[in-house]
Amino acid sequence: MTITLARLRQRLFDGLPRNVILLGITSFFADVSSEMIYPLVPIFLTTTLGAPVAVVGLIEGIAESTASLLKLASGWFSDRIGRRMPLVISGYGVAALGKFMLALASAWPLVLAARFIDRFGKGVRGSPRDALIADSAPPALRGRAFGLHRAMDTAGAVLGPLLALVLVAVLDDRLRLVFLLAAIPGLLAVASLAFVREPARPPRSATTASADSPSLIQTFRSMDRRLLLFMAASLVFALGNSSDIFLILRAKDLGLSTTTAVLAYVVYNFVYMSASLPAGIASDRLGRRGVFVLGLVIFAAVYAGFALTTNAVLVWPLFAVYGLYIAMTDGVGKALISDLAPVERRASVLGAYGMLTGLLLLVASTLAGVLWDHVGVWAPFALGAVSALTAAALLFALPTSDRAVSAGAA
Repeated sequence: MTITLARLRQRLFDGLPRNVILLGITSFFADVSSEMIYPLVPIFLTTTLGAPVAVVGLIEGIAESTASLLKLASGWFSDRIGRRMPLVISGYGVAALGKFMLALASAWPLVLAARFIDRFGKGVRGSPRDALIADSAPPALRGRAFGLHRAMDTAGAVLGPLLALVLVAVLDDRLRLVFLLAAIPGLLAVASLAFVREPARPPRSATTASADSPSLIQTFRSMDRRLLLFMAASLVFALGNSSDIFLILRAKDLGLSTTTAVLAYVVYNFVYMSASLPAGIASDRLGRRGVFVLGLVIFAAVYAGFALTTNAVLVWPLFAVYGLYIAMTDGVGKALISDLAPVERRASVLGAYGMLTGLLLLVASTLAGVLWDHVGVWAPFALGAVSALTAAALLFALPTSDRAVSAGAA
């Protein structure tokens, strides 16, 4: 067994720089911290503070929009100063501070402030951190690097809610104390960054130096043709990729209880965690585009299943297969962008991608709610399936000379 575990460890980390592994550990602790509080905030707002349900939606909408909008700004600033670590450290540190504020909140506006600060930190750190992973990993291992990072991040997302449920039971529903304890893994995330080192970057040319402050339009104009097509396809897909809360609502609509619906979502996260690294390795060996497109096809099949099924038993395998979709698209998509983006604007392009897809998530979720109420519960999932297949077709429309969006592109 010892030999087997040693071989497994070697296979997981073989060839990956220390930075990548440490950033994975950082994300693990940060997600444990965030996911410990995420499912408890609505209960805290409505039960402890007596806030209306509409306030819950307002707070989460503002919080997530903040994170999305900041991804471009932080990426641009990281490229401008030529450094990643100051933004990464400050982002994780600010997010940890938000946990303390939440524990002290006595009214819902203070919860809004705490969630704003937490997501502000996420928006500040996201693009520079992803660029740092790409800067640290050799091109032939970028898929593995992002796959490992997503696996460790999602492991925290699996552990966090389970730990929160245990603490709520042990601490007799004292949610403020749970929020304080959630700050501990957040601080561990910040502490782990002490061992991350900024990799050397190539010297900046005169052309680059004269473009220290590229606008969003200039950033897009500098993109590789294949990258522009990938971004366009991703935005088409994002229009039908609504919040996962609709999957949980559909599970309940089919007859699952709240507890079993949440457990089905945990199954999704477990598959996501388990498949992220293999998907990243496959993209290194077989090419990013093929793995990403397969993920979109899987998404379309799962959403078609949720649209058509009337059997609650099928919810479990649908959630499990859904985990394969995200494993094949999330880290792989970031690796593909990192391959094709100009190195001096890598964080800006990653930030633009995160900002645009994040904002479209709000549009897609609003549209899904309207379709659910006025067309039928099947309609949001039908839209999602169509948008995924359309995006896959767009990626296959690349000219022959550009079809190999491979691991070796720089």
